[in-house]
Amino acid sequence: MTPPPPQGPADLVVTGCTALTHDPQGEIVFVEDATIVVRDGTIASVTAGGPKAPPGAVHVDGRGTVALPGLVNCHTHTPMVALRGLAEDLPAHAWFNDWIWPVESNLTDRVVGLGARLACAEMIRAGVTTFADHYFAMDEVAAATAESGLRAVLGQAYFSTQGPEGRAASLDFALRQRGAADGRITTCLAPHAPYTVDDADLAATAELAGEHGLLVHIHAAENREQTANSLARHGRTPIEVLERAGLLDTDVLLAHVTGLDPARDLPVLRRAAERSGGRVAVASAPRGYLKFGWDTTPVRALREAGVPVGLATDGAASNNTLDVWESMTLTALVQKSVERDPTWLTARQALDHATLQSARAVGLGEEIGSLTEGRQADIVLVDITGPHTQPVHDLAATLVHSARSGDVRTTIVAGRVLMRDRELLTLDVPSVVGELSGLLPELVDRSHGKRIQEYEG
Repeated sequence: MTPPPPQGPADLVVTGCTALTHDPQGEIVFVEDATIVVRDGTIASVTAGGPKAPPGAVHVDGRGTVALPGLVNCHTHTPMVALRGLAEDLPAHAWFNDWIWPVESNLTDRVVGLGARLACAEMIRAGVTTFADHYFAMDEVAAATAESGLRAVLGQAYFSTQGPEGRAASLDFALRQRGAADGRITTCLAPHAPYTVDDADLAATAELAGEHGLLVHIHAAENREQTANSLARHGRTPIEVLERAGLLDTDVLLAHVTGLDPARDLPVLRRAAERSGGRVAVASAPRGYLKFGWDTTPVRALREAGVPVGLATDGAASNNTLDVWESMTLTALVQKSVERDPTWLTARQALDHATLQSARAVGLGEEIGSLTEGRQADIVLVDITGPHTQPVHDLAATLVHSARSGDVRTTIVAGRVLMRDRELLTLDVPSVVGELSGLLPELVDRSHGKRIQEYEG
């Protein structure tokens, strides 16, 4: 249940905007000339007209903008911005085995921290206020999250080849960092994937998740090849492997799922959603699938099965950007193409997936994802006065198909302004880029011939 809004003087007031809200049935409603009042980092009210900013409160003039709940990047690897554009126009096995996993053998904590800071800056400027990350040296990512002011769901990735220490380190990180950054950090367990984590580790992870009340964030059925290989080796699809291990009885976020076997997997996921009340969710990153020539996430079928689908970018090494706005637009377009149905996915449905569905996918559906009293004041203001967004006949269509991430003017998390009028307030990007650039030659050296893992699909 959403907590009641706090009482007392306002900390921040946004006036004169059009606010994207959700009605009790979850449908999108636009409130014209809205005033959003924030107290103690929480939304106290969203009203038409409303009071002027009182003395002492931060005032943000929202005229000419639409206020949206901050976007959620439901699956990414923030430090991989350091590898942006390194390996292009390759099939997945060559991308992993010849480039990414050899280079990741060279990762240092400092590279991870700098990459995460650069990624946080990119996301703030693109209207992302929460991200779910699944990578290595995650204490560095937690520090970058705290410094940036963003909200995050963080997990320390592990492979079974690391032995029991890998799973133990993932749990240790989750317990130590849970609630860090003034409560903006939520943690999870992060086994890499069914093809790199064995059945025993998956089952143990399910037990730990239940014992400690942790989300599990895992890659699953990333493409058809992985599903075919899993059937050949185990007689089960990746989704069925996770079911057997007990992971579908926990809170679980499945990344990608483009290789879903509809006949076998949809009944499994439907049963899991019915048992758990929708705790099984999927993160979809359509740009990367287009680059790899994969199928896309079957959003319609998953939604009909009761599985929330959130939007994501994956890492910038494959996706090239951390632009969830682009993911929203591509989701709307690609779904129309694969379904051969121009009525699906609508602009309003795309906005729903980018906001409330994404919040539910990362386990924060009662805290963020909607401009509603009692929820966290994670708000972005999008400028719609530019020539490419005028005139406005259908505001939802304008936001999805005409606006872009560069139109985000202001980004607010927990009532704190992280970017105002396109000025980033929490991170020094030139300093980060300068130091990271000096570390790149050593990072991308593959002459050692090592890999952190072997991609077999």
